[in-house]
Amino acid sequence: MSFFGDRKVISWALYDWANSAFATTVMAGFFPLFLKQYWGGFHTSSETTFYLGAANSLASLVVVVLAPILGSIADRGGTKKRYLMFFAVMAIVMTGALSLVESGNWLLAVALYVIAVIGFSGGNVFYDALIVSVADERRLHRVSALGFSLGYLGGGLLFALNVMMTLWPEHFGLTDATQAIRVSFVMVAVWWAVFSVPLLLFVPEPEIIDRVSGWSSISAGFGQLAATFQELRQLRMVILMLLAYWLYIDGVHTIQRMAVDYGMALGFDYQDLIVAMLISLFVGFPATIAFGLLGERLGARTGIYIGIGFYIVISVWAATINNVWEFYVLAVAIGLVQGGVQSLSRSLFARIIPADRGGEFFGFYNMLGKFAAVLGPVMMGISSLATGNPRIAILLPIVLFIAGGVILSRVNEREGMRIARAMERA
Repeated sequence: MSFFGDRKVISWALYDWANSAFATTVMAGFFPLFLKQYWGGFHTSSETTFYLGAANSLASLVVVVLAPILGSIADRGGTKKRYLMFFAVMAIVMTGALSLVESGNWLLAVALYVIAVIGFSGGNVFYDALIVSVADERRLHRVSALGFSLGYLGGGLLFALNVMMTLWPEHFGLTDATQAIRVSFVMVAVWWAVFSVPLLLFVPEPEIIDRVSGWSSISAGFGQLAATFQELRQLRMVILMLLAYWLYIDGVHTIQRMAVDYGMALGFDYQDLIVAMLISLFVGFPATIAFGLLGERLGARTGIYIGIGFYIVISVWAATINNVWEFYVLAVAIGLVQGGVQSLSRSLFARIIPADRGGEFFGFYNMLGKFAAVLGPVMMGISSLATGNPRIAILLPIVLFIAGGVILSRVNEREGMRIARAMERA
């Protein structure tokens, strides 16, 4: 890993270390728990599952609408870092505010959470786009993997500390687990803010030949977006990749966001579920780096196919489990592939798009990723309400994994790269 001495690469990857604390401690860990047992304790398990799915879907819909537009504007104005920090600050403030929400006030908690997820997801549009300013084509797979792997490690370390605070609050000067979780929300906000600073200082904006500013960047951004739609015929590989990603990443996001809720619906103790999450995160750190090397050796598509196959097996087995130890094994299996699928998808997409329009194209990329997250959680929520059986809901992502894999087989990486370089020269 020779790029460990590259300041701009490390600074870029540290943003994943920073914001993954939100994904682990808040999105996957304590928010679903607090929503079920503290903010919405008077609602049934199926109802809180529905609220959680609806909250994730609403936040994703907002990003779906904004991402391509803001990405185009940021491309023309050279303002990717500015937009990233705007969304990050919004999410950081809302995350800290969750610590102030009182018991039973589920509606306020969900509202703050929705805004925080919008900030988290919106910031990632510009974070992903900045990869082309820190890595050349040869290193894209490894650099993308570094970001995700540091995300798992950083998010896992803070989450482990937060879990210990809830298990032994008296050792940290806290009264009980409830106060520990409140403090954890504040800690996530501070962690996110501190480790975002290196990106702000050391990651350069991509070079732009005809940069515009102010209101001109807005009109130019819309013009660039319109031009892209006129060029759709040339962008067949990009479109196929986006469609494939939209489908298979739906399953990945759904399992990530709903895993704790699913385990609680099966009657597992939340402490066991948290341990399973930690296992998944720490397995994900080395596994994601390995997937980056795998992508360089065998190709990104092969690595993604391996991950999709694992997820299909995981979904089938998850529908049959009855014991906590089985949930732990599932956590290991998820940890082995979840970062790899995401990192190779990002780097493969970066290779087949024009580098000077990364904000716009990653806007579409994140738009479809978040639109996928609209479907999966709602499907699980509605299935849970309609049948009262969470085991049926966990099987739904299999259809999306298979459909995404079929479309991915039509993506010709070399052809996509040839067209992207030609568009850059033009």
